Amino acid sequence: MEKWEIGAFQKKVLAHFRTHGRVLPWRETRDPYRILLSEIMLQQTQVERVRSYYTRFLKAFPTIQKLAAAPLRDVLVLWQGLGYNRRAKYLHEAAIALSKNKAGFPKDAAALRALPGVGPYTASAVAAFAYGAPEILIETNIRTAYLHHFFAERKDVSDTEILPLIEQTLYKKDPRIWYYALMDYGAHLKSILPNPSRRSVHHKKQAAFKGSNRELRGAILKHLALQKSLSKADLFKKLLPLKRSRAETGAVLEALSKEGLVRVSKDSLALAS
Repeated sequence: MEKWEIGAFQKKVLAHFRTHGRVLPWRETRDPYRILLSEIMLQQTQVERVRSYYTRFLKAFPTIQKLAAAPLRDVLVLWQGLGYNRRAKYLHEAAIALSKNKAGFPKDAAALRALPGVGPYTASAVAAFAYGAPEILIETNIRTAYLHHFFAERKDVSDTEILPLIEQTLYKKDPRIWYYALMDYGAHLKSILPNPSRRSVHHKKQAAFKGSNRELRGAILKHLALQKSLSKADLFKKLLPLKRSRAETGAVLEALSKEGLVRVSKDSLALAS
C-alpha cells in the first residue's frame, strides 16, 4: 500500500472520530482491570447494553481484590440480564489469579492470554487500551472499516487478508485512539450501509434467541439468582412459559453444573457460590 493511501485512510478515520467519537466510560480510564471488564462485557453484546452493567459492576467491585474476594454467586447475580454468564465466571477466576500475582497486572498480551477466559483479541485489546501497546486488533467494527475501504467489490474476504492492512495502517503515535476511531467509524458505516461485515468469510448470523438453549440457560440462572435455592420441581414450574421439555431442561442444567455455574444436589438447585 502506498504511503498516501495509508495517510488518506488514517485522516478519514480520525476526522470522523474527532467529530463523532463515542464517549464511553471505559475510554476514560487506563486501569487495566476496568478495561478488561469492559472487553469481557462487550463480547457478543451491544455497547448500549454494557454501559449500565459496567457502572453497576464497578460500584460493587471497584478493584480486582474486591472482585476476587466476592462469592461467585454475587458476581453471577449482578451479571443477570447481560447474557453469556460463563464470562462472569471467567472474569471472577481471572480476578482471583490476578490478586495472587505479586508482579501486578500483566502488560504483555501473551501473559494476559494466560488468564481464564482471555483470548487473543481480549489480551491484545487490554494491552493496547491500557498500555498503548501497538497490538494488531480485529473485531466486527474494525473489520467493517477495512472491508468497506479496501474490499468494496469483494465477497468472502478472510481476516488473513485484512490483518496485514491493519498492521500497515496502524497509527503508532496512539494505538489506543486509533482503534477507538476505527471501531466508531465501523459502527457508523453499519448504521448507514448494508452491513459490510456480511462480505467477510467469518460472518455468522446469530441464531434466534427465542426457543434456544441460550434463552433456557438465561431463564434458569435468573430464577436461581432470585432465590438462594430451588427444588427441581419448583424450577420446572417457573419455566413452564418457555414450553421446554424436562429432558431439555435437565440437559441444560447438567451443562450449567459442569461449567461450574449451578450447584445441583439431590433435592435442590442453586447458583455456584
